[in-house]
Amino acid sequence: MQDGYDIGPLAQIPPGEGRNFSVGGTRIAVFHTQQGEVYATQPDCPHRRGPLADGLLGGTTLICPLHERAFDLRTGEEAGANCRILTYSAEVREGSVFVKV
Repeated sequence: MQDGYDIGPLAQIPPGEGRNFSVGGTRIAVFHTQQGEVYATQPDCPHRRGPLADGLLGGTTLICPLHERAFDLRTGEEAGANCRILTYSAEVREGSVFVKV
């Protein structure tokens, strides 16, 4: 990814957690896995508008904090259902997180 918005240092998102950001006028959630990877998604669950950044993160699986629906951060697909969340390109460059929306 060559373009994208610099949302700041990766250190602002503890491993295994997510945080919300405004990127180019769009609200997103950015997740930092225990393995050091970063992923970006829409900020709210499509079912009950649960705040996804507050969900449980295990590997690349995100569990919604309101009703325990599981989403794959790589694809946005919900495990065992025909629902999905929007995903955005995200990467770390020189310690900063860049997201393309």
